[in-house]
Amino acid sequence: MEGSSLDPGGLFGLGQGIGALLLVTWVFYTVGGVILLILLVLSALISGAEVAFFSLPTEEVVRLQTGTPREQRIAELLHHPKRLLATILIFNNFINIGFVTLSTYMMLAYFGDDQPETALFVLSLIITFLIVFFGEVTPKVMAVQNNLTFARQVVGFISAADTFFYPLSYVLIHMGNFIERNIERKGYTLSVDELNHALDIASDEDTTSEERDILKGIVNFGTISVRQIMRSRMDITAFDIEFDYHQLLDKVNKSGYSRIPIYRETIDRIEGVLYTKDMLAYIEEDEHFEWQKLLRTCYFVPENKKIDDLLRDFQERRVHMAIVVDEYGGTSGLVTLEDIIEEIVGEINDEFDDDEDVIFTRLDNQTYVFEGKTSLNDFCKVVDVDPLLFEEVKGESESLGGLLLELSAKLPRAGETIKYENFVFQIVSVNAKRIKRVKVHITESDVSKKIV
Repeated sequence: MEGSSLDPGGLFGLGQGIGALLLVTWVFYTVGGVILLILLVLSALISGAEVAFFSLPTEEVVRLQTGTPREQRIAELLHHPKRLLATILIFNNFINIGFVTLSTYMMLAYFGDDQPETALFVLSLIITFLIVFFGEVTPKVMAVQNNLTFARQVVGFISAADTFFYPLSYVLIHMGNFIERNIERKGYTLSVDELNHALDIASDEDTTSEERDILKGIVNFGTISVRQIMRSRMDITAFDIEFDYHQLLDKVNKSGYSRIPIYRETIDRIEGVLYTKDMLAYIEEDEHFEWQKLLRTCYFVPENKKIDDLLRDFQERRVHMAIVVDEYGGTSGLVTLEDIIEEIVGEINDEFDDDEDVIFTRLDNQTYVFEGKTSLNDFCKVVDVDPLLFEEVKGESESLGGLLLELSAKLPRAGETIKYENFVFQIVSVNAKRIKRVKVHITESDVSKKIV
């Protein structure tokens, strides 16, 4: 029987084969790892470029048009934003697909096809983390902090990609335009509350309270009616058309107004508006001067007209004042261009305003004194509450005094207290017909409505 023996030549050949296999494996994973690293870096550059380019302010882009060649190229790319965005998205998707495909292939080659699903799931999470953290989040954070510097560094790279992917981006852009033109778009309309909430989130420590109030004024502008901002008929300064000229001059001088409504017999019969500048040429006339011929046509608006529509009407008609009428045609109040603008920029005081025009006094952070004629809209702005808080109880009233009349169901006496939610209203003074001044204290906890 012939014994077995090992062939030294065979062992050597086997060793060479194993060595060659290890070398091929090492080269495969080394080259694959380098390619994955390159793809991850490219993904980071492209993601950062997207933020860097599109976060540049308009004035900066205009300046870049006359800057260095790199800066001029940035401006050229941004001149076609849809094409630039399409290029960036196409390139980034190709790179991410390549990264996932290659990493998955290398993972399967290393572990084999018979690995448990848990291991494959964990490795998929690792790949996702690498792409999201290193290929998306980190470069975008860096780019938004140094957008112009980042854009200068990658503009050549992005410019080459823009040229290379132009045929594909051209097709995709025109397909998108076709869909946009031929398919009905059902946009999502943000509510006023959602826009206000978005402003609160977007505001930072560099945003002043004045800027925030202006932005909120713009957001709420289209929802405010004339009735909410008008001066009530009780507070209108108007003169009788039967006054002689000297009587009129005296009252005009004392009023301090530049536009004054003129009525016949009662304020419900407004005949026109007198512009004081029209009187300058006739300042030396005697008391029999027929000043009524100076009256201009008055513009009448309903109470429920929105102030954004009224502003457009003022611009078209080139007027600054309107008389607000109720459903029966009677005079309800007066509204001016200044009243509308104040809803955006806040209270405007000119050289003719005096202390009587101040609508509130702050005693401390939780206590105020308001005039009863203060509009609910202004009251809510001062105390920083949502006007909807009083929507169910205010009835038809639009002033603080009217609200308190609704709550008490009678004309309260001076010293009486009215409680509603977390507000305590103490009547300071009244006259025979209305509440003149009221002290308001804001409590920490909600208090149900109660009349004391």
